[in-house]
Amino acid sequence: MRKIILIISVLFTIFSPIKVLAIDLKEAIIKAYRNNPELNAERENLKISEQELKVARSEFLPSITISGTKSEQDTDKLTNRSGSDASITDVNTETQKITVEQKIFQGFGGVADLQKSEIGINLALAKLLKQEQNILYETIDAFTGVLLANEKFKINKENLSLLERQVETDKGRLEIGQITLSDLAQSESSLAGAEAKFIGAKNDVVTAKLLYEKVIGPLPVDAELKKDITLDLNIPTNLENALKISSSKNPNLIIAKLEFQQSEKDVMIARSDLSPSATVTLESSKSEDLSATYDEEEKETVTAKLSFPIFQGGKNYAKLAKSKNFNNRKKLLYENAQKKNDMDVASSWSKLQSSKSFLESVRLQVKAAEIANEGITVEYETGLGRTTLDLIQSNSLLLDARISLADAERNYLLNQFKFLQSIGLLNTNHLKIQ
Repeated sequence: MRKIILIISVLFTIFSPIKVLAIDLKEAIIKAYRNNPELNAERENLKISEQELKVARSEFLPSITISGTKSEQDTDKLTNRSGSDASITDVNTETQKITVEQKIFQGFGGVADLQKSEIGINLALAKLLKQEQNILYETIDAFTGVLLANEKFKINKENLSLLERQVETDKGRLEIGQITLSDLAQSESSLAGAEAKFIGAKNDVVTAKLLYEKVIGPLPVDAELKKDITLDLNIPTNLENALKISSSKNPNLIIAKLEFQQSEKDVMIARSDLSPSATVTLESSKSEDLSATYDEEEKETVTAKLSFPIFQGGKNYAKLAKSKNFNNRKKLLYENAQKKNDMDVASSWSKLQSSKSFLESVRLQVKAAEIANEGITVEYETGLGRTTLDLIQSNSLLLDARISLADAERNYLLNQFKFLQSIGLLNTNHLKIQ
C-alpha cells in the first residue's frame, strides 16, 4: 500500500504543472527603484539639503545661552605689609547668566545663504531625478539584456539541433552515394561552428544574469522574464515637442541652471564680508557671595555691536573675486548645457527613428530568409540540384537574420527609453509606476 502511495506521489509530481516565476519589466523597475543603493544615496542627499536649509534659517533666529560658574576660595595665610596676620574673608561665589544674541544685519549674506539653501533643495531633487533616470535605464538595459541573451541561446540551440540532424542525414546519404565526402565535411564543419556559437550564447546568458543581479537584485533560478512590454511610454510624436519638454524637464539642464543660480548667491555671500554687521546682545546675570563687601548682585546688560571690516589681508576681496569667477564659469556651463541638450535630444530622436526603420527592414529580411531556406531545404532533400553548401549558406543567412532581429528589437526598445531619458521623462511618474 505504501509503495502504491509513493508511486502515485511520484507520478503526481512528474505530471503536475510546474509553476514558473514570471517577472515583467515593471516589477524589475519597481525593485530597482526601491532597493538600488545609488538611488538611495541620492535620497539621503536630499535629506542633507533639507537640514542645510534649517541651518541657514537658524542664522535669523536669536541664540540663547545659559551658563553658570561657581568658585570657592580657601586662603591659608594672609599678612599685611607689616607682616602681621590680616583677616581672611574667603567668598564662595556662584554666578548664573543668560545671554541672548540677535544678529540685526549681515550685509545680506544671511539672506543669500538662505536663498542658496532653498535652491539646494531643488538641486538635490534634480540630482535625484537624474539618478533615477540612470538607474531606470540601467534596469531596462539589464532586463532586456537577459531577454536578448536567452533569445540568442534559443536560436543557437535550435540551429545546433538542426545541423546535428543534417550531419546524421548526410551520413546516410553518403552511404547510398547521393552526396560526396566533401559535402559531409561541409556539414560537419558547419556543425562545429554552431557548437562554438552555442557555447558563446550560453556564456552570454550567464554574463547577462550577473549584470541583472548587480543592477536589479537576485534573479531566481526558476524565474522567466516576460518579453511583452506593457508600459505606456507616451513618447512625443515630433522633435519640436520633445525639445520643448526637455527645456523644462531634463535634469542635466535643471542642474546646470540651479548651480548657476547658487553661484550668484555665493557672490552675494562673499560681498557681505565687505559690509558692516550689527548685533544686539542682552545679558542677564545673578551672582551670590560676590565679594567680602557685596553679598548678591543682579544685573542686565544690553550691548549693541557694529563692526565694519577695513582690511583682512586681502582675503575678503580675493574671496569675492573667486566667487565672481566661479559664477562666470557656471554661466558658461549652463549655456553649454542648453546647446548640448538640444543636440542630445535631436540625436536621440534620430536614433529612435533609424532603429524603427531598421527593425522593419530586418523583419522583412527574416521573412525572406525563412521562405528561401524552406525552399532550398525541400530542393536539397528531394535532390533537385541544391548542394550541401547551398543549404549551409541558407541556414547561416536565416540564423544571422533571426539574431539581427533579436538585436534590432532590443535596440528599438532601448532607443525609446533613451529618448525619454534625453528629454527628462524616464521616471516612475511618467511611466505610471507606483
